Amino acid sequence: MVEETRSSTDVPAGRVAPERRGGAVGAQHPVEAGVRDDDLEPHEGLRYIARLFKVLAVLLVLMLLFEVIIGLVQQGDESIPTLVVEATRLVVFAALLWGAGDLALMLIESNHDLRATRILVGRLNTKVQRMVDIESDELEMMAANPSHKSVSGEPPLSR
Repeated sequence: MVEETRSSTDVPAGRVAPERRGGAVGAQHPVEAGVRDDDLEPHEGLRYIARLFKVLAVLLVLMLLFEVIIGLVQQGDESIPTLVVEATRLVVFAALLWGAGDLALMLIESNHDLRATRILVGRLNTKVQRMVDIESDELEMMAANPSHKSVSGEPPLSR
């Protein structure tokens, strides 16, 4: 009762490969699919948008600095109330743009976590299904031949 090990490159992803035991072809099991390149970095557009928002925030702060300099040079102390209102408005808007950029990056990271979870759950599902299939094969063999012992040396799980 020797199981052959296969890599994910032996059979294309999504296909079903026969499991061989002792030379006989057994039940059909899905082969573990490898991780696609698209699953690793599919969010380049979102990264560009995050960079764009952050660059716009920096440009707004630079524009604020130039506006303060120009206002003070042209009108002196009389421009201070107007400049305070404009500065507040530009700083708040720049902070919103910066936050939107961070939010886009956070969405990318949370999607990476979600994809990793899906991959791990898929692998766990495959392993549990293999264990259930092996256990059912052992139960069938024990039902057919009560003197036959389990491959693992442990009694099979009762259902």
